[in-house]
Amino acid sequence: MPRAIDFHVHLPIAEFMDVAIGKFRAATEQYFRMEVKLRDIEEIADYYAQQDIVGVLLAWDAETATGQKPLRNDTVAEIVRRYPKQFVGFASVDPHKGDRAIVEMERAIKDLGLSGAKFHPGVQAFYPNDKRFSPLFEKIASLGVPALFHTGTNGLGAGMAGGGGIKLDYTRPIYLDSLAADFPTLTIIGAHPSWPWEQEMIAILQHKPNVYNDLSGWSPRYIPPALLKEAAGRLNAKFLFGSDYPFIPPERWLKDFAVLEGWSDEARQNVLWRNGQKLLAHTPVAGLSFVP
Repeated sequence: MPRAIDFHVHLPIAEFMDVAIGKFRAATEQYFRMEVKLRDIEEIADYYAQQDIVGVLLAWDAETATGQKPLRNDTVAEIVRRYPKQFVGFASVDPHKGDRAIVEMERAIKDLGLSGAKFHPGVQAFYPNDKRFSPLFEKIASLGVPALFHTGTNGLGAGMAGGGGIKLDYTRPIYLDSLAADFPTLTIIGAHPSWPWEQEMIAILQHKPNVYNDLSGWSPRYIPPALLKEAAGRLNAKFLFGSDYPFIPPERWLKDFAVLEGWSDEARQNVLWRNGQKLLAHTPVAGLSFVP
């Protein structure tokens, strides 16, 4: 197995930075206090290979709410095909596209070989538990792949007038609770530490067996202590490593994680790769074997 499985990797390529999130790029860079330089695919693959990390690449489609063109599922799938031992791909569809979104999700999993679904309810402007979108989540559940949802506060739009039109209420993790109840066979990943609603996430992780949390987007030194306590202790099996590359490089996240106190070696390995290995074991992953 690799050193780690990074469940939250954005591609620092023009199709994502300049097109998919274009109007939010400057504010996002200011929020993370860094300038994101565009990279070619070879650079990104070499970087993850050097780190001995398998990256989960996230597609992006928030076209209805933002007017921005998507980072296409085909683009992500082609990168996974080129580097099948380095990357796994999660598809994205815009829920507001209705039947087209369902057809595209099925194509992305069955034909393109992607291994999960990625949603950002805040930027896509939808509530995950809205019954209008139940057919989409029924389809994802039937495909047997996990669905990852942004939770908590948002770097995109931060500091812009009106937050760039993004409403934080969409990203409260509590809406994933009813989704998990309605679709008990759907594996759900709440992305990021869910602040300021981390207690909601803890309650959901404790109550719903099909919900997990990736700890991306924050250096471990700043993750709310209550969440870190659960990740190191009784709910250790429900947490996953994620960086939020390129906004937070994985080596920075891992360096800060290594000096946290109160963690056993087993608990660290569970978060870094074992929990992710189990979660991906039955998904269509080209070039990699995640069967325990």
